[in-house]
Amino acid sequence: MITHTLVINCGSSSLKFALINPADQVTTLTGLAEKLGLPDACISFKQDGRKVELSLAQGDHAGAMRAILSYLNERELTGSVTAIGHRVVHGGETFKQSTLIDDGVIAAIEDCARLAPLHNPAHLLGIRTAMECFPDLPQVAVFDTAFHQTMPQHAYLYAVPMALYREHGVRRYGFHGTSYRYVTAEAANMLGKALADTAFVCAHLGNGASVAAVLGGRSVDTSMGLTPLEGLVMGTRSGDIDPGIFGYLAAELGTDIQGVTDILNKQSGLLGLSELSSDCRELEDAAATGHTGAIIALEVFAYRLAKQIAAMTVALGRLDAVLFTGGIGENSPLLRGKVIKQLGFLGLTLDAAANDAAFRGKSGRITTADSVAALVVNTNEELMIALDTAALTGGQGA
Repeated sequence: MITHTLVINCGSSSLKFALINPADQVTTLTGLAEKLGLPDACISFKQDGRKVELSLAQGDHAGAMRAILSYLNERELTGSVTAIGHRVVHGGETFKQSTLIDDGVIAAIEDCARLAPLHNPAHLLGIRTAMECFPDLPQVAVFDTAFHQTMPQHAYLYAVPMALYREHGVRRYGFHGTSYRYVTAEAANMLGKALADTAFVCAHLGNGASVAAVLGGRSVDTSMGLTPLEGLVMGTRSGDIDPGIFGYLAAELGTDIQGVTDILNKQSGLLGLSELSSDCRELEDAAATGHTGAIIALEVFAYRLAKQIAAMTVALGRLDAVLFTGGIGENSPLLRGKVIKQLGFLGLTLDAAANDAAFRGKSGRITTADSVAALVVNTNEELMIALDTAALTGGQGA
């Protein structure tokens, strides 16, 4: 009998899902519920190359989960679902690996919500909704932060009073760990190397973006910190910034710390620099027509990324490959090219034709054969969540 894991990635107004058979790693169904809580809330299902879209009529997360359950029932798939896996952004220092969800785990995820107020409350909503709709199924939490728990102290500590770390958890945690686990294993296979004998700098680039130094399959440093705001320039997030800007802008704008935080999280990054869009595709099109803001935004993004990649090599001691993944990393030859050209001193030489060909699901090497490797690797966080869930619940494919 074919068994499936239902993978849930719940946001504040969205719910992304996938139905995966962990035994053969085939995805049977994917979908997305959007604009939850609004009059035009909707949900889409993709299966066998076909897409079905339905209105949820002001549906909330519970309504979206009921719609998923109804869809599975109609196609006689419900009985094949043996477990549910949830993406959870922040596990703090409590969770160093994926774990079966119980009341204690829920309480710990709630406690970590102070570290990820934009993410963890939404994940908890998804977990509770799934438990209501699938009360007899085991549920597993897979944490973005868990992968980075191997970082040494000198990489994760901030130079602030140690009491802030001991009593309030102020340290670098890092994110995108599930993606990094997947792409580093894939890259090792692509290069014909054992994962334990690799030194990679990985760049997960999307609306949220980060880099990580991964040595022998273990994270040794990363760019995101206490929250997902630190590090690279992102879609609407500033990334690294002088912390003194909080007091300065609060005084200049007559706002409070939360007001400044909102600016740095929601109005900055590519959007703030370009004054046009947070979407890299739109910015590339605009830059091609000479839009000054778009050109500046892309140049800053590429420069800051190249600088972070170079910095991460310090943690590795050597460099086997630079990996590009995520929506931008997998689909922007322009930005990859800009970054690699700035990293020539590390031994990378762009293969322009290969770079241009790595697009829309096509992965592979994008540097010349005689240079340090740079690879485009398509990530699959949903599959990693499904495999972890199967391993913890006795399912197949572990």
